[in-house]
Amino acid sequence: MSTAADNNFLLPPPAPAYLPARVIGDPEEGGVVVSPLPDPEVADEAPSEPYLTPYDNKRVAMYMWLLDAAYDDEDWRVVARTVLHIDPEKEPKRAHRAWETHLARARWILKEGYKFLFPSPTTH
Repeated sequence: MSTAADNNFLLPPPAPAYLPARVIGDPEEGGVVVSPLPDPEVADEAPSEPYLTPYDNKRVAMYMWLLDAAYDDEDWRVVARTVLHIDPEKEPKRAHRAWETHLARARWILKEGYKFLFPSPTTH
């Protein structure tokens, strides 16, 4: 019988205590407060190569957060601040461009890029 301890390798490491929790949505209207995963720095624009890059591989969790926020129709400014760690009040153009290109990249990965995660089977 498998226990939760047996599956710990599937769980991300706990976030450092100094990282604040993120709020996705309005907590009073069913939003969720979540602990952040350690995120690598985010570029001003997502990659546009027709294959997964090392940049993409390091940010899979971020792409999932972006897709989830888009599904929930979250305001891009909230997503830029909480997921991309870019303040849309201080850097509105940079925040919007980063959100826009990273969300587009996340959608591409969902539709096409996932194929690069698994090598195609070979026949012997």
